[in-house]
Amino acid sequence: MASVARTVTSGPGPIRKAGLAVARAGHRTGSATRHRIRRHTHAGGAGESGLAKLIELHAVNSAGDMLITIALASTIFFSVPTGEARGRVALYLLVTMAPFALLAPVVGPLLDRIPHGRRAAMAVSMLVRAILAWTMAGVVSTAGLELYPAALGVLVGSKAYGVVRSAVVPRLLPARTTLVKANSRVTLAGLLATAVAAPVGGLLHLISPGAPLYGAFVIFVGGTLLSFSLPHKVDSAKGESRAELSSGEHLGADGPAKGLRSVGPAVLNALGANAALRFLSGFLTLFLAFLLREHPLGGLSAAFSLGVVAVAAGVGNAFGTALGSWLRARPPEKIIATALFCALTAAAAAAAWYGTLTIALVAAVAGISQALSKLSLDSTIQRDVPEQSRTSAFARSETALQLAWVIGGALGIVLPLNGTVGMSVAATGVALGFFVALRGLNGPTRAPRTRAA
Repeated sequence: MASVARTVTSGPGPIRKAGLAVARAGHRTGSATRHRIRRHTHAGGAGESGLAKLIELHAVNSAGDMLITIALASTIFFSVPTGEARGRVALYLLVTMAPFALLAPVVGPLLDRIPHGRRAAMAVSMLVRAILAWTMAGVVSTAGLELYPAALGVLVGSKAYGVVRSAVVPRLLPARTTLVKANSRVTLAGLLATAVAAPVGGLLHLISPGAPLYGAFVIFVGGTLLSFSLPHKVDSAKGESRAELSSGEHLGADGPAKGLRSVGPAVLNALGANAALRFLSGFLTLFLAFLLREHPLGGLSAAFSLGVVAVAAGVGNAFGTALGSWLRARPPEKIIATALFCALTAAAAAAAWYGTLTIALVAAVAGISQALSKLSLDSTIQRDVPEQSRTSAFARSETALQLAWVIGGALGIVLPLNGTVGMSVAATGVALGFFVALRGLNGPTRAPRTRAA
């Protein structure tokens, strides 16, 4: 690179002029791209409220996670026999469930009580993943057992970031912007960053197995610094109260416990429906990862089969996010019920006619349904939960959804690698969520606003 620069600056006139022209063109292109991105992230008052910073931070987070995923994919899924890989990932998920099961009841109040807790928590989640990415870069090529504790830490850090991000969004809403629209913008930024990072990670992997991890280290260090650029109001818990994931029906005459507020039956049923779809997502992710490695889709390689499913799920997620923003005026209960029914139908079709088309279909429909139902849950929380309790409600609900994903993934690992059996189990899981939530989703749409005595 240095020799090229010397050639451009001290070489013959035509070479120097051509090099300078290319440099100027690259600078103009980069500046124009940054300007367009900044204009999009700052639109609608997001720049003034601080939401733009969170959008950019989430894009950084998604890009870093994608680079780590690419680096670990060949190690976890392809470098060892299928049975051994399933055992390792099963242990990996089992250990992951433990801290989240313990933290689920306390993570919301904990963030509310720690000064500067939210920005610091996001920064710590980024810094921990940066350190672990650097550590894994030195051992990823050997796929030793020491890789798995570090990978576990990365997964926990990523899930912790997701919980805190959900709690932060309500504090950064611009005027006249709904939670659905704000979360749509944050999610779409993450999907776009993932789409950009995927080919970059593939190119880095061609250099060396550890190169994507070094790239993730740089990205997460930048995310650590960017976390502290969020507005100070993110850390303010003034006027907030804690939410309780209950319908409020169990409360006695004296009201709820001091400082707690129930989210109400509508939110609780919407959360249950979302948990069923998040369970489906976790199940499909890990079950299909091992199934398609051992039994690729007809006529395709294992890697290409996984690529088909991943692209279908990603496109479905992006489409569902865009569609959810467009449907934000519709009753969220009807959107959630429709999403559950579509996911159930797709999973049942894949169980009955297992094949390339139906597997791609169930992955796409699962992505659409999960995005639509999550945005509808956000809308229900905004509608039914008082403003002072929304931050806590988002933190607690996201923690529950993370656990649902891990449970689905764990079940996907222990099942036999049979497509019909797996899709039947997936359909059964969604059906249970559908029938349990259906009565509640079609019931009262407003939560009782009970206050502490």
